[in-house]
Amino acid sequence: MPRTEPTALTLLRRTHEAQVVDVLRRLGAVSRGELARHTGLSRTALSSITGALIGRAVVVAGPAPAEGVRGRGRPVELLRLHPATGRCAGVDLGRGRVRAVVANAAHQIVASGARACPPEVPWERRTDAALELLDELLDGSAAGLEGIGVGLVGPVPAPGERAATVVRLLGERYGAPVLVENNTRLAALAEAVHGAGAGARHAVYVHLSHGVGGGLVVDGRLLGGASGTAGEVGHMTADPGGPRCRCGNHGCLELYASLPAVEAAGGPGDDGAVARAGRMTGRVLAGLCTAVNPELLIVGGELAALGARLLGPLESELRARTLPAALRGLRIVTARLGDEGGALGAIALIRQEAPPAVNGGARAAAGPLAGCTGPGSSG
Repeated sequence: MPRTEPTALTLLRRTHEAQVVDVLRRLGAVSRGELARHTGLSRTALSSITGALIGRAVVVAGPAPAEGVRGRGRPVELLRLHPATGRCAGVDLGRGRVRAVVANAAHQIVASGARACPPEVPWERRTDAALELLDELLDGSAAGLEGIGVGLVGPVPAPGERAATVVRLLGERYGAPVLVENNTRLAALAEAVHGAGAGARHAVYVHLSHGVGGGLVVDGRLLGGASGTAGEVGHMTADPGGPRCRCGNHGCLELYASLPAVEAAGGPGDDGAVARAGRMTGRVLAGLCTAVNPELLIVGGELAALGARLLGPLESELRARTLPAALRGLRIVTARLGDEGGALGAIALIRQEAPPAVNGGARAAAGPLAGCTGPGSSG
């Protein structure tokens, strides 16, 4: 039989199916109403397309989890990709450990693990540890692996040696797309998608740890900026007359709101040192919140555990310095995902970006997606 070319109607249907799969891949389980809103397809077209995908076992349907007492109405049914259709892996080459997470197409975590890796360990050895850990979590098989996201500590200039080598090694080993980003920005994306900010479209994240970093999520996506420094709050000026920072500027937030800075000012037990860190953080975030107008401000890192002693002064300073309209409806919360945030954000990045394949299957993004950050990003 001679081969026939697909008709225009067939090509259109394939395009619509790809739209549906892409939404489910990014968002996980959603109702048909949400799917219609995200794809712009009519209910009739969507019914036909999802029915065909369910028939081919690409998509599965099931009831939404029960929440409280339901009425007599028809229970909400959620659609999700079949768990066997694809896996994604997220790796965080953090300051004191390497962590990896593997998720299936239904956004369920199927494997997770970590290896201790002290700060002095060279990044080449960290990459080796990540490969060993991923081999274990993937059970020796990369079949169905859609991509690997990797978070790195600190500046990752594109096309810097570290990022390029990580992309090459993981791409060669697993034959899958690889994206590299700063791990603090990935934690911001994870919190916005799965954690404290789940359901919010616009969020500002600040991470107060050994360094100070952050991330901006705008319309549900991580904002990298022209060269990847978007959200680098640690090196925004908190006090123009302050001491010189290692980045070359004066009075950077990291000099007041990092763990070493709080320790030097009296330690986490000293209310004055903690309040100063909160005030300086609020001072820096005030301008950012006015410019970005987020729904949510998420505070993560070890200092977030200090609770109201830190967040009270932060909020007071923020409200005193921010355009009132930008604060309307703004919530300030602490991060929820903890140590897995960077790795989960790496998976979210892969699901959102998916650039074209190059070099035998390994994919890397230029510019911000390759992980460009400013000096001293935290991990």
